[in-house]
Amino acid sequence: MRIGADSTKFPGAVRLNPVELIDRAAKLGLEGVYFRSILELSPTLDRAQLQDVSQQARERGMRLEAGIGKVNPFSTPEAPHIRKLGGGDYRRAQIMMIEGAAAIGIHELWSALSNYQFHLSGLYAFDRFRTDVDWPAQLRATTAFLKGLAPVLRANGTHVNVETHEEITSFELVRIVEEVGPDAVGITFDTANVAVRGESPAAAARRVAPYVRATHVRDVALVRESDGLRRYLVPVGEGVIDWRAVLDALAPAAPMLSIEGIIASRAGMSVPVFDPRWAPNHPEMVIAERDELLALADDYQRRAHEGEVPDATALAGPVEPDEPRRFLENSMRALRTLLAGTRPSMSKETA
Repeated sequence: MRIGADSTKFPGAVRLNPVELIDRAAKLGLEGVYFRSILELSPTLDRAQLQDVSQQARERGMRLEAGIGKVNPFSTPEAPHIRKLGGGDYRRAQIMMIEGAAAIGIHELWSALSNYQFHLSGLYAFDRFRTDVDWPAQLRATTAFLKGLAPVLRANGTHVNVETHEEITSFELVRIVEEVGPDAVGITFDTANVAVRGESPAAAARRVAPYVRATHVRDVALVRESDGLRRYLVPVGEGVIDWRAVLDALAPAAPMLSIEGIIASRAGMSVPVFDPRWAPNHPEMVIAERDELLALADDYQRRAHEGEVPDATALAGPVEPDEPRRFLENSMRALRTLLAGTRPSMSKETA
């Protein structure tokens, strides 16, 4: 499995053009870049620009993956630039992106259903808990939309790989893939997001493994709260994830392991598994996995008390200026050690 990085969380990405980002990633020893949008390579999908970026990546031995934006019709108004690209037609814009990516050999494309509302807190930060349109209706609309894209995806030999994002369970995502067809839709497995839905990362990896074609890789710190847990992001090997189990599950597919780091925060998210509204909204909740997360949180608290890892106060605090780079580099080293077949040593450098 190659080790790459997600473009949106790459240190200094906002100041880099795509070729500069690829070059910097290559110099760090990474083997690919997962651009969250193909429009990062060319905002107008200009074929010459796309070919130039692709050529630069090939010369450096770098794999490119990209994305096409959200596929939940109830979230697409939050991406007006995509609708504008299609002359007002969001679906047309996504077809243009699929075809533009395929023209330069990118056939694994990221997507997700919704955006996390960072300016809110609690359940309503997740579109799963919207009351204007319920979650089952959003899932049905997403499935129908993907079925409409499927002929174009098949014609281009391409997959839209929907992420195990903060709002969707692995069970629901597997059903979408199987209903639309795994020859058109796959999964981007985000190792950290499944915990936000109360799922064990190792168990979720095994559930989605047959359909995984891309990844977002980072570790998880879990902290107990009055109504459940709070999840924070930490470098690979410094949290609670059983990486041997996750990588063993993903090994047959051998996707690129794209490190998605941090920029402005460690992305603390509530996991209120004891909130009375939680269980009715998670009918497939596995109690054993919930209890596993609670036990992992207790073990993390023990390690924090012993000074091995950052405690809850540090995790909720500001990100240090050099922390995004250290997050990426620590994760890369840990993954290399894991892929070499040995256990990574725990870094005491906070990230």
